[in-house]
Amino acid sequence: MYLEIISPDKKIFSGDVSLVQLPGSTGSFEVMENHAPIISSLTNGKVRVIIEDGKEQLFDIGGGVIESNNNKLIILVEEI
Repeated sequence: MYLEIISPDKKIFSGDVSLVQLPGSTGSFEVMENHAPIISSLTNGKVRVIIEDGKEQLFDIGGGVIESNNNKLIILVEEI
């Protein structure tokens, strides 16, 4: 699936990933390939991204919103 992480200033990340763990405002959750469409608010915390080659990247965020539909995720973060 394809992920973009965007802040008000710039695009932070874009690329194919196999898993994303997120700090949802009502609890953490994961998004994997073929996940049902979702829109959710995010709280301060870490976004964990597993890239398709198995490498992991962590991003500290200061809240935001995620939208996932048809294996495309967009995370809009307030600050990173």
